[in-house]
Amino acid sequence: MGFPIKGGAALSGIVAALNPIAFRLGGLQVHWYGIIIASAVVIAVVLSVREGRRRGIEPDDIYDMILWALPAAIIAARAYYVAFEWPYYSQHPAEIIRVWDGGIAIYGSLIGAGLVVYFFCRSRFIPVWLMLDVAAPTVIMAQGIGRWGNFMNQEAFGQVTSLSFLQGLHLPNWIINQMMINGAYRQPTFLYESSWDILGFVFLMALRHREGLFKQGEVFLSYVIWYSFGRFFVEGMRTDSLMVFGLVRVSQILSIVLFVGAIALIIYRRKRRPMVPMYLDGSPFRKQATEPNK
Repeated sequence: MGFPIKGGAALSGIVAALNPIAFRLGGLQVHWYGIIIASAVVIAVVLSVREGRRRGIEPDDIYDMILWALPAAIIAARAYYVAFEWPYYSQHPAEIIRVWDGGIAIYGSLIGAGLVVYFFCRSRFIPVWLMLDVAAPTVIMAQGIGRWGNFMNQEAFGQVTSLSFLQGLHLPNWIINQMMINGAYRQPTFLYESSWDILGFVFLMALRHREGLFKQGEVFLSYVIWYSFGRFFVEGMRTDSLMVFGLVRVSQILSIVLFVGAIALIIYRRKRRPMVPMYLDGSPFRKQATEPNK
């Protein structure tokens, strides 16, 4: 793998940025961004299928849903990003489809995939909340892995910082070197969010099989609360945020709405919908799996 040189001084006197292109097949360039995102999706699907079987959701239903949800997520994520960067893309329309160069919005992907999940589950008689619960921990895990695609593309970074600050975080040199962007060291906000996401994955995986803890829908809503809380603060540190009127960060607005809305919905359902089944009850429409909870 090549290491193109970008200006600046590091421990060795030269900052070597990682090549965003993993390899070439003829004239085709295969980017690390795509490899990392694809790997995250595969791991998420495998874990979701395993958990879905325990909750009475057939593996084929999850595979079929992914075939619809994944393209919808990519299209919605790109459309979301392009919409808020339209002054640029209106002048460069040929770049709209260049998703391999980055420029997709996680909130957009969640909206697109969420709509597919809703209509798909209704058509297959699968409880929507249950499917969202099954997917939620693996989604936040995939988000955490996916941020390393941003790392390879040198995007989703924060404000200018110092070499001594990055060294104080005890980061390896290859991460520090990659944070030399446009002639200055940057806050590794990709790493902050990735760490928060992986911690959220561990949290949800540790708790979702506790007897009597989660009603259906609450694993997913806990994911929304966790992710939106962390994203609000990380977004405030970034310098490449999507903005409304050039003043307000879109993701911070959405984070506040989702954080408050998810908490309110949990409280409402607990008080007004006491008959909502527990997460561990699984699907009432399918034969329950006999594999024990792990």
